[in-house]
Amino acid sequence: MIKTEHLTKRYGALAVVDDVTFQVAPGEVLGFLGPNGAGKTTTMRMLAGFVTPTAGAASICGHDVEREPLAAKAALGYLPEGAPGYGEMTVRAFLIFIADLRALAGERRRARLAHVIEHLQLGSVLDQTIETLSKGFRRRVGLAQAILHDPPVLILDEPTDGLDPNQKHEVRTLINDMARDKIIVISTHILEEVDAVCTRAVIIARGRIVADDTPAGLAARSRYHNAVSMQLEDPAQLTAARAAVAALPAVSALEVSERDARLTALPRAGATILPALSELAARQGLKLKELHLESGRLDEVFRNITA
Repeated sequence: MIKTEHLTKRYGALAVVDDVTFQVAPGEVLGFLGPNGAGKTTTMRMLAGFVTPTAGAASICGHDVEREPLAAKAALGYLPEGAPGYGEMTVRAFLIFIADLRALAGERRRARLAHVIEHLQLGSVLDQTIETLSKGFRRRVGLAQAILHDPPVLILDEPTDGLDPNQKHEVRTLINDMARDKIIVISTHILEEVDAVCTRAVIIARGRIVADDTPAGLAARSRYHNAVSMQLEDPAQLTAARAAVAALPAVSALEVSERDARLTALPRAGATILPALSELAARQGLKLKELHLESGRLDEVFRNITA
């Protein structure tokens, strides 16, 4: 597993990471979230052995990152922020260089190179220099070097940064496939990443952990948990619908968007309001374009927790 115990990094009086403790077990995909400057990247760099902690400890698959750095790094694939590479190298030469560093040989070397080239769709750019690649392709090359040796642990810092929607989907599918037999930590500020690939989320703010829960558990903290959104086909019905929904005893608050004729009803604590709203719409003859139950809004939870 990945394990941190009271991990701390100070620069003078400034605690960038402050007493961070968590564990990640095989099969988990942990989203490590926080606003810019919260300490995400510094924590990832300490786990990867590139930054020395001021206090505390970190281990990868039982290997202490400071006392057994080579064993820890051999078990780790790391995609750093920005995915730095050697700009003058071609993609092919860079991947061969990484294979040499990881001591890959024989059939396993050939198989692993073929695997990352195919799964990250790098065949068309193998003979281009890295400096000429688009940001999206540079990110894919960075991910390729991280998974080339098929490590049991992956630490990915903003893995879909710079990718278009299709490429994001491909990378997330790859992460989900790898998650069956790997430990994966994804540092990100993109909340949709949490819903797409993570089984658990740790939120950090001002260097300290402020939440550790499943995505569903975090969503349940939202004031929009079990809220009902109703969009009308006929905007002329909005005023009457607004008054009728606001009068329901289980509705605690109502948000109205006149632009798209949408009502969002928030329930009182513990209440279920979808059946009552559905019945009201039928009784009032409301023409609905959409009626759906919200699980909660991670962006609102994130703002509340980190503010």
